[in-house]
Amino acid sequence: MKKLVNTSLFALSMGLLFSCSSQVEKTEERPNIIFIMSDDHAYQAISAYDNSLIETPNIDRIAKMGMLFTQASVTNSICAPSRATILTGKHSHLNGKVDNHFPFDTTNVTFPQLFQEAGYQTAMFGKLHFGNNPKGFDQFKILPGQGSYYNPDFITKNEGNVQVEGYVTDIITDMTLDWLENERKEEDPFLLFYLHKAPHRAWLMAERHMEEFTNRTFREPATLFDDYSGRTFAAEEAEMNILEHMGWSGDNKLSPEVTKALGLQDVGGYDTIRYKNFLDRFTPEQAENFRKYYDPINEKFKAEFAQMSEEDQMRWKYQRYMQDYLGTIRSVDENVGRVLDYLEENNMMENTIIVYTSDQGFYLGEHGWYDKRFVYDESFKTPLLVAWPGKVAAGTQSDELVQNLDFAQTFLDAAGIPSPSDMQGESLVPLLTGNTEKWSRDAVYYHYYEYPAEHMVNRHYAIITKEYKLIHYYFVEDSWELIDRINDPMELKNVYDDPAYSEIRADLHLRLEELRTKYQDNSSISQKYIDRLLEDARDGNVWGVDEKKVSQIEKRRAAIE
Repeated sequence: MKKLVNTSLFALSMGLLFSCSSQVEKTEERPNIIFIMSDDHAYQAISAYDNSLIETPNIDRIAKMGMLFTQASVTNSICAPSRATILTGKHSHLNGKVDNHFPFDTTNVTFPQLFQEAGYQTAMFGKLHFGNNPKGFDQFKILPGQGSYYNPDFITKNEGNVQVEGYVTDIITDMTLDWLENERKEEDPFLLFYLHKAPHRAWLMAERHMEEFTNRTFREPATLFDDYSGRTFAAEEAEMNILEHMGWSGDNKLSPEVTKALGLQDVGGYDTIRYKNFLDRFTPEQAENFRKYYDPINEKFKAEFAQMSEEDQMRWKYQRYMQDYLGTIRSVDENVGRVLDYLEENNMMENTIIVYTSDQGFYLGEHGWYDKRFVYDESFKTPLLVAWPGKVAAGTQSDELVQNLDFAQTFLDAAGIPSPSDMQGESLVPLLTGNTEKWSRDAVYYHYYEYPAEHMVNRHYAIITKEYKLIHYYFVEDSWELIDRINDPMELKNVYDDPAYSEIRADLHLRLEELRTKYQDNSSISQKYIDRLLEDARDGNVWGVDEKKVSQIEKRRAAIE
């Protein structure tokens, strides 16, 4: 990653980007900003949205203090691209991070750089997921790549690489609170990134929650056994079905010895490796505690497996998935509470914006799936809770179509820092402060690129309004989906060819092209990324894609050209 230039040159270059003057008057009124983001936290797993799976009283506190957004979404439902969009305020095709494979364009200006230049103290703790030297931060301690749940390594700005014993969610919070207590300068406003690894796969909960969650049973979603009829090929082709694609060992915590004895296939050749990797990180005491709760699960499954149908196995996997996934969220909620308590005890709430969100949504068994990627609601929508005491009315909600694309400009607007003219989002400040007449967006744009790759979710772009989704799957096969969001909230039926929707379909096609023009996306850009990825895949440089898979895709492409 390129080093920052000196501040005087940086300030000069910023002046060329701003649509208005970049001079910022430093006042005592500029708010502090705490940006809390978890990884793959489904909105269905926050009780402010839905309390049927888990209670999250501390995350809910943010909604009670401020605003809950019910239609917040992402522009590209996958980890690193979402984070790049948040930092730059640009869609993936402009910031370069279209998927987890392609690199971030480090010439992009990120909004923390602008905060730093404007006199804010800046810090980041937790999971960034791409790049080892985040720009615009006075202090950082970040996980390398995905990081580890137990005894994680950290890349630090001032201490080199370190390993810290303990549970990752607790440690990230310890670092955050230590900075607030010992490094924060009271005379300066601050921008603090507090970023959790949880609940990212493979899910390992804290020891203190193992007894409770390994003994819980959760309600099944209505579409757990979805057969994908009534939609395009993309839903059926995807490789993220809980029964067929979720690992027995790394995901569901069956020991390799048990899976071998039962003849259960290692998913993708890396599932047992994942299991071994997290066992190797445990201290002897942690390993003993893990076995205390998971060995009985292994023995019970081994005894019952012979009598289990595929439907039984699906239900068993779903429960194991929910136990571990939701167990990791319990720690996130507890630790968010620790930070909120600190702010209250130190009289720091009044002029502090607190945001809780996730880098995207996640499937919790809906359509039989785990993971994300599709523009269907469970992965497209993301939790967003914003508190700003004195500015945002407590206990309010908004159903406006807001996106992670908007965060950069929202924070810059709130701090009185002009935003670069090439950012593509819109400030949420009018919505937050009750000036809804200044908000006019009636549709958002989505584009997913990572195919061929793990989970095999086909490339697609879409326009989404409050009533409809028009989706174009354009790689391998050319097909369209039209979803009626009001009358088909589970998104089970493609009505694209239904004559009753002909006028709606025609209007959405026009509006989709307008959005693609507005956001500077087009087919030639898409083809550029396709060609580069296939070239890398042929060379064996794309994780999760083997020679057979590339060959199948090339044959199918040839058949339709």
